[in-house]
Amino acid sequence: MDKIVVVGGKQLVGEVVVSGAKNAALPILASSLLSQGHHLFRNVPRLADVGTMCKLLGTMGARAERGTGRLGDAVAIDVGHVTPEAPYELVKTMRASVLVLGPLVARHGRARVSLPGGCAIGARPIDQHLKGLEKLGATIVLEHGYVEARARQLKGASFTFDVVTVTGTENLMMAACLAKGRTVLENAAREPEVEELARVLNKMGARISGGGTDVITIEGVDELKPIEHAILPDRIEAGTFLVAAALTAGDVLVKRLVPEHLEAVIGKLREAGATITAEEGGLRCKGPNVLRAVDVKTLPHPGFPTDMQAQLMVLMCVAKGSSVITETVFENRFMHVLELSRMGADIRVDGHTAVIKGKRSLSGAPVMATDLRASASLVLAGLRARGKTEIHRVYHLDRGYERLEKKLRGLGADIHRVKA
Repeated sequence: MDKIVVVGGKQLVGEVVVSGAKNAALPILASSLLSQGHHLFRNVPRLADVGTMCKLLGTMGARAERGTGRLGDAVAIDVGHVTPEAPYELVKTMRASVLVLGPLVARHGRARVSLPGGCAIGARPIDQHLKGLEKLGATIVLEHGYVEARARQLKGASFTFDVVTVTGTENLMMAACLAKGRTVLENAAREPEVEELARVLNKMGARISGGGTDVITIEGVDELKPIEHAILPDRIEAGTFLVAAALTAGDVLVKRLVPEHLEAVIGKLREAGATITAEEGGLRCKGPNVLRAVDVKTLPHPGFPTDMQAQLMVLMCVAKGSSVITETVFENRFMHVLELSRMGADIRVDGHTAVIKGKRSLSGAPVMATDLRASASLVLAGLRARGKTEIHRVYHLDRGYERLEKKLRGLGADIHRVKA
C-alpha cells in the first residue's frame, strides 16, 4: 500500500484550487440512471469513489468514460439498456453505491442492490431509504446480503425521516421524480450537495421545490432527459485547506469555493484566531502565531460538519487552552484519536465527547489512517509536527481528496507519496 511522508514545520503560502465535490458527484452520477441517453458532467474529481461509481454504472450496462484526453475533468455517461443489479464486489467498498437503488426502482420497476460498505465510522444503516421506498409503494425484501425492491409504479406520498440522512434524502428524491403524483419529504437533509442534486434533477426535467430546506416537494413526471452539468466545489476539501493554513501560521488563498457552504467552519477558525477574508475567486486564510482553543459540536448542515471534525481536532491539539469536541452525527468517529496520541496529542475521549488539552507542538511518528477524514487529519498533523510523519493506508485519502499531497506541496509543504 502507498504511504505519505510529511516533514513538518513548513509554513503554507500561496494559492490552491478546490476540486469538484465528491459528495455531490456521486449522487449526480447515479441520477443518470433516471433517463436514457448521453450525460456529460464536468468538474468531477478524480477520486477512487468516483471510479467505483463509474464501474458500478458500467456493470449495469451504462457506459461511463472518465476524464482522459478530450474529457479532462468530465465524466461522460451513456445510459441505454440497464441491468438493475449492483453487485457486492463494488458496493462493499463504497456506501454511496446505495444511491442507485432509488433511480433503478423508479425507472425500471425493480432493483437488486448489495447492502453497502464504506468507511468504518459507525453502523450508518439504510433503514430510512427502505422505509421511504415502501411509503412510495415499493416492496422490499432483504436476503443473502442484498436489498431487492420492486414496484410496478411508484406513487407519491408524504414521508418524514426519523433522523436526518443525506443519502436517504437523495435516494428518495430521485425515486420520487418518476413517481405518480406528489411526494413530500420532511426532516430532509439540508446539505449543499442535496440542493445541488435537486438542481441537477430539475435540469433533467424534474419538478422539485425546497431543495436545501428540511421540506422537499417533488411532483412526479413521466420521464427525464440527459443533461450537461458542472459539479459544485468540494466544501470539505476547501475547509481542510483553510485549516492547513491556520495550523501552519500560513497565508493561503483557497480558490473556487462557495463561502456560504463553509460558514460554520469559518466561524470556528476565526474564533481560534485565524484571519479569513473574501477575495476575488476565493477566501484567504492567515494563521495566527498562537491558536486559541474553541469548543465544537457537529450537527447536520448548516451546523458544523462531521466531515471537518477530525481536521479541527488537529488544530485544537496545538491551540492554547482546552477544548471540547462533541460528535453527534456518527458513532465511532474518534478513531483518529489514538493515532494523534501517538504524535503527542493530549486527548481524552468520553463517549461522544473528546477533551483536548493543547500543546505547543506534536512530534512526527508512523501512523495509520482508519477512514477518509481521519486520513486528512493525520496529514494535517504531520504538517505541524516536529520531524517526519509516515501515514499508512492512504487509500482512504484517495477516496475523497484529489492529489492532496501535490496541492500541499504547491503551497510549500514537505510532503511526498511513497508508492507501494
